[in-house]
Amino acid sequence: MNTTTNRWLATLATVTVLVGAAGCSTKADDDAGSGSGDVKTGRGVKGTTITVGSLTDLTGPFAALGTDFTNAQALYWQERNAGDKVCGTYTVKEKVKDYGYDVQKGVQLYSSIREDVLAMEQVIGSPLNASLSEQYDADKMVNIPGAWAQALTEDPQNALVGATYEVEMINALNYVLDQGLISDGGTLGHIYFEGEYGEGGLGGSTYFAKKHDMKLVEVQIQPTDTDMTAAVTKLAAEGVDAIAITTGPTQTASIAGVAAAAGLDVPLVGNNPTYFPGLLDTPAGPALLKNMYVASPVNTFDAAPDLLKRYQKKFKKVPTIGAVFGYASADVMRQILDKACEDGDLTPAGVTKAKEEMGTVKTGGLAVPVKFAVGKSSSDSVFILRPADVPGGAKAATKLYTSKDASAFIKG
Repeated sequence: MNTTTNRWLATLATVTVLVGAAGCSTKADDDAGSGSGDVKTGRGVKGTTITVGSLTDLTGPFAALGTDFTNAQALYWQERNAGDKVCGTYTVKEKVKDYGYDVQKGVQLYSSIREDVLAMEQVIGSPLNASLSEQYDADKMVNIPGAWAQALTEDPQNALVGATYEVEMINALNYVLDQGLISDGGTLGHIYFEGEYGEGGLGGSTYFAKKHDMKLVEVQIQPTDTDMTAAVTKLAAEGVDAIAITTGPTQTASIAGVAAAAGLDVPLVGNNPTYFPGLLDTPAGPALLKNMYVASPVNTFDAAPDLLKRYQKKFKKVPTIGAVFGYASADVMRQILDKACEDGDLTPAGVTKAKEEMGTVKTGGLAVPVKFAVGKSSSDSVFILRPADVPGGAKAATKLYTSKDASAFIKG
């Protein structure tokens, strides 16, 4: 779904505030919302409170992921607000809306909050982000998508925390090549969704196949397709040495189960949205434990045991590693806001400028290092994960992984 929204015709209201702070303050100014040498403020900033927005999925197909994203971000800001505040002064308030993965509803909800928030710390799904792209630009709304399509890098307002789907797949396939599980000159299958997500993963496998003289057998499916028997049967007949997967978790389980039943014992190589820990409780669980490799923008809870403990204490549940992404992306937003404040401009335009001028952004090993550049993947690295019966449902197979092919792809 690549529809775009009608552009709203609205004037961005500026708010003038006076705040005392060590090294970071604001001063009333009826015209510009700032004082000479102080921090300018505008939409989404009132007094010493910054409001950021989220359009998440708490009731739709990605509800488990959206819940963990949202909970982890709430935990992050609770901890920050109690101690190391933005620019030493500002607390951050969240305005969270559940759009249930209904793009039309998401567009309407964005319209309802856009004048109240300085930036968007979470918008789940490529379709909604694509629909809102023009409005992000009009609003100077810095946005962290919960999606990694290449097209999203073309909008200067977006800050992708992780590699694009192309780069993810190139890295994951290189990893199984490094492990001797596939070889140059072999045959690679790829089952993928129609649309930007699937085409992104396919772009990665196509690039990899050309680099390594491999035959690529493509099978496009719809997100509503759940039985992968025909797709796997086709790939088995072609004698594939591995199956690349750019689908949802439901299709991943079917692929693994059908392949196992057919005796097709090959690596299953997925983009990050393909796997969910609950799949280990399905009949496909053993096949996934044996053969699944997932490219991820974030590390597992092995690298963040304290985060796991704090999350469980607050929310009384075991999260997916989506909680790691939520926490890491909130930290990226904090770093952008800190820079804008230090630059003396916490207006939407100032936050946009700060995002554009950020160097490499790191999150203490939770997420891959990222650097924002229009039209390019924010990272050339991934974490390679393996399904495991542990909190979060996965373990890292390696430390941060970057292949030469991925770096070359980004450079063009």
